[in-house]
Amino acid sequence: MKNYKAVGKIGEGTFSEVMKMQSLRDGNYYACKQMKQHFESIEQVNNLREIQALRRLNPHPNILTLHEVVFDRKSGSLALICELMDMNIYELIRGRRHPLSEKKIMRYMYQLCTSLDHMHRNGIFHRDVKPENILIKQDVLKLGDFGSCRSVYSKQPYTEYISTRWYRAPECLLTDGFYTYKMDLWSAGCVFYEITSLQPLFPGANELDQISKIHEVIGTPAEKTLTKFKQSRAMSFDFPFKKGSGIPLLTATVSPQCLSLLHAMVAYDPDERITAHQALQHPYFHEQRATEKQSLTSHRKAFLPERPVAPQLLSNNWQISKEGRKQSHQVHSSGLAPTLGDSAPFHHLFRIHPSL
Repeated sequence: MKNYKAVGKIGEGTFSEVMKMQSLRDGNYYACKQMKQHFESIEQVNNLREIQALRRLNPHPNILTLHEVVFDRKSGSLALICELMDMNIYELIRGRRHPLSEKKIMRYMYQLCTSLDHMHRNGIFHRDVKPENILIKQDVLKLGDFGSCRSVYSKQPYTEYISTRWYRAPECLLTDGFYTYKMDLWSAGCVFYEITSLQPLFPGANELDQISKIHEVIGTPAEKTLTKFKQSRAMSFDFPFKKGSGIPLLTATVSPQCLSLLHAMVAYDPDERITAHQALQHPYFHEQRATEKQSLTSHRKAFLPERPVAPQLLSNNWQISKEGRKQSHQVHSSGLAPTLGDSAPFHHLFRIHPSL
């Protein structure tokens, strides 16, 4: 850490603290996540799921950038040097009197769904999507804190505590660890409602109250859904039938497309819940997709060669491209994804705000 100067403390959690640091090499500011746990070896460090995930997912415009891993073998201390963002979503909406514009909400949600799609395509699910872990810098949103992530290929049931209660999907509450990457979409739906209305959707006081809050709003699930959940739960449960009051409309400006996507994200049955990839194709994001397409077209035009490229060069480029695709496929199918599975030691890492 001799290459960095501490500027101030950003926050602290049970397992780490985050400092604002200035690099003495380039003068830039970074966020330094200093782990409280001590590590025996570089192998143990490399087995951390958070580091594996960040290395695999970087670079991506909507995933927090990991710049450097600093491990001191002598003291056993470990620090992750990440890009410094302006704030998280919780800080953005806390104390606001007026909601954000729908255009801004749409932009943020599009970027969040883009980050989830990228992550799920790469065989990882986050397991703790909440406002505190979604970071903002100007108009760019990035998903951070991968301390709870798992491989989509790892075996169920999962035994560790996951997901802050208010954002916890029904399958996480009602089964003994039988859930999938679809839980991230439920959590993202809860965040969607919260940044639109400035109120949490399901603010449960405990696990039982959490289920009760969900049922009050969206009703009790169909019998086939409950049967699926009961098959993977040691303790039986029965709920009195509730129709549900429906998702409260706290702002008059919410569009029908916005509500449609929100309902698709907080579908009780994970098998009926929308995926991140499907969410990106939803009519709610029509304008966002058009803007992205226009931006991509302009970017391509800016890099078009002024003179025609020789056919031989085009041929070679195509060959490289094909080879690159082949290598990419080999990497994906080589079993990299399962390294985030049960064989890797699990660590609960830093959260800026304490879990509810």
